[in-house]
Amino acid sequence: MTDTSKPRREQILDSAGRLFSERGYHATSMRDLAADLGMQGGSLYAHIQGKEELLIEIVNHASRQFDEALFPLRSAPQPADEKLREAMHRHIQVVADNMDSATVFFHEWKHLSGAAYTRVTEWRDTIDTFYRDLIAEGVAQGRFRADLDPRMTANLVLSAVNWAYIWYRPGGSLTPRDVANHYADMLLGGLSAPPA
Repeated sequence: MTDTSKPRREQILDSAGRLFSERGYHATSMRDLAADLGMQGGSLYAHIQGKEELLIEIVNHASRQFDEALFPLRSAPQPADEKLREAMHRHIQVVADNMDSATVFFHEWKHLSGAAYTRVTEWRDTIDTFYRDLIAEGVAQGRFRADLDPRMTANLVLSAVNWAYIWYRPGGSLTPRDVANHYADMLLGGLSAPPA
């Protein structure tokens, strides 16, 4: 249901996010989007240039949400294992709070073209680096095992938190914090350095 109290541009983005999430980007037509909004097809073009513009905006907005949630942890004073637990919570919280846009972000970004596609792949590298740096920091602090491969470990963490959009349902028995803690407990058990 479209929230008519929002500006029309936001209504269009909300509707596009929901339809792209439910049907997929290619399976959603401009006619579908107009019908969902109760508009004539041609009226949409007064607000947007085309469907890809909406996908770009949804993907860019989602990447900013992850950046704002995660990157302040770089300079946080807590040890790396605590930062990793908190990063996993924040990552899953962004997904849980934005299920439609998270689904579009993780599943439909590959339909972008040109510079927009390149921006997403570059962003993915920065998130990968963020988690690798956290792992390397934990190794340097003696909190994580010295034999860990930061790249492989970051891939494991990202596989856990990114795929939450597939199965997590807000309002269920587990909060995003619960999920993050379960994941972190399992992962940190394998990452932690043995007691001296």
